[in-house]
Amino acid sequence: MLTSRRNLVAAGIGMTVASAASAAVAGSASAAGARRPQNLKEAGLQATGRGLHFQSVPGDPDQKRALQEALDAAARAGVPLLLPAGVIRTGTLNLPSGSVLVGAAGLTTLECAAGAAVLMAENAEGLVIRDLVVDGRHSPLGSGEEDGLIRLSLCRGLTIENVTVRRSLANGIVLQGCSGRVAATTVEDVLLAGLRSLDAKGLQISGCRIADCGNNGIQIWRNDAGDDGALVTDCRIERVAANGGGTGENGNGISVFRAGGVVVQGNRITDCAYSAIRGNAASNLTMVGNSCQRLGEVALYAEFGFEGAVIANNVIDGAATGISVTNMDHGGRLAVVEGNVIRNLFRREQEPVDVRGDGITIEADSVVSGNAIDGAPTSGIRIGWGPYLRNVVVSGNMLRDTGAGIVVSSDDRAGTCLVSGNVIAGARLGAIRAMDHGALVGPDLAEAGTALPPRLAISGNLVA
Repeated sequence: MLTSRRNLVAAGIGMTVASAASAAVAGSASAAGARRPQNLKEAGLQATGRGLHFQSVPGDPDQKRALQEALDAAARAGVPLLLPAGVIRTGTLNLPSGSVLVGAAGLTTLECAAGAAVLMAENAEGLVIRDLVVDGRHSPLGSGEEDGLIRLSLCRGLTIENVTVRRSLANGIVLQGCSGRVAATTVEDVLLAGLRSLDAKGLQISGCRIADCGNNGIQIWRNDAGDDGALVTDCRIERVAANGGGTGENGNGISVFRAGGVVVQGNRITDCAYSAIRGNAASNLTMVGNSCQRLGEVALYAEFGFEGAVIANNVIDGAATGISVTNMDHGGRLAVVEGNVIRNLFRREQEPVDVRGDGITIEADSVVSGNAIDGAPTSGIRIGWGPYLRNVVVSGNMLRDTGAGIVVSSDDRAGTCLVSGNVIAGARLGAIRAMDHGALVGPDLAEAGTALPPRLAISGNLVA
């Protein structure tokens, strides 16, 4: 048999990894005393060219100690810790810098035995968690909003990939001040949020599935308003409740709070108690190309003290309001709402005040153009609320099967508004109407010869 140079090199690499791992474990034994394993076998480890293989003990109710020793040894040796197929019960494991924890995809389960989390780390670099199932078994984790099955704080350059996190009585994954990426990961059956990020340092969340969450699907939050830059792309989010109550802080597929420069693109979001995407005090928020269905309140929301939002090319099917850009009274301003398809909206008749049923609502320094709205029982587009209207352009939209087509605040304190070039068909309560806090007043402003206040310009609209 001929031995190639490639085979000799591979064999040499394997021997080097095994030697390094053995030396690391032996070194830890001398430093920590007799409680530490004296060799790889006693540590339940086998070294190969791919890393350290952990040998689990069948029937052991808690393998935390053995796993922690193995993690520490692998990190010191600079090699991955490879977990076998099967269920491994463990208490909380602390991941040191450089930890690479890899399972057999879909076949390795870390099951929560006790503790505040299954995997934790603080101020670590280069963490990799891959090809694992982390199962909380609905075990108590803690009472704080930062508790979760995976809890990482101030970690830089982390990777969580092809991981399933399930059955948590807190959050699924909690990341505080972290950078890196979470990809192709599933979080399901959690009491609070599927994935909670606080004060991100450059985080990418892509291709994930989040389902059956008690409060929110993905949270991108900050303690103080500032630039965040998180990217949330190509995720599938479904069945999000609002068990924590409130008026919108819970019940959202993606919740962005005080986090600036966040991009939310290409996601499929369905069956949320409140919004598909909700930005609160989140400046420079981008919501582009998302598909949203069956939402209990506003599908896409930019509210309170934000400056700058782009809401474009989304599809919304089934919500109390399609898109809302609001709260000029709290500094909410400056948006482009363009190219969205919005259909099958409904009124919440059970609500004493907040009935909704509008396609788009808009207030300050904004452009609304090129949208198609089909089926809005209250109004297709609502412009302003009382005195809160300033510098709004509504042009080139198609509105069909609405209560009123376009409604605009009649308040004398409201600012300027241009309504032009829209097609309005089947508006049962008039094509363009003035309104006083939701109540329609006066004649149809689309009719020729109707007197208009100087702040309002209406032209070139086609009414069918």
